[in-house]
Amino acid sequence: MEFSIPHDHPCLAGHFPGRPLVPGVVLLERVLEAVEAAHGPTGALRLPQVKFLRPLLPGQPARVVLEGTAPRWRFEVRGGDYVLARGEVVADG
Repeated sequence: MEFSIPHDHPCLAGHFPGRPLVPGVVLLERVLEAVEAAHGPTGALRLPQVKFLRPLLPGQPARVVLEGTAPRWRFEVRGGDYVLARGEVVADG
């Protein structure tokens, strides 16, 4: 799933003044959306392991890459050739 966060997104206000960065929670929201888009409604999900490796800037294109099958997926959020975040999603249902 490809996405970008526009420069005027409300999450950017105050995060950080003068050099806005997309908050990690917004990246994770896109990961959960990608899981549900690929596999349908999953119920409760856990993120037992997440690492943020590089920041995502407003307007920068990114994509979520999923591997695995229910109830456990590995993910990467990529921006160009870089891994921005990686981790694991587990369905609790």
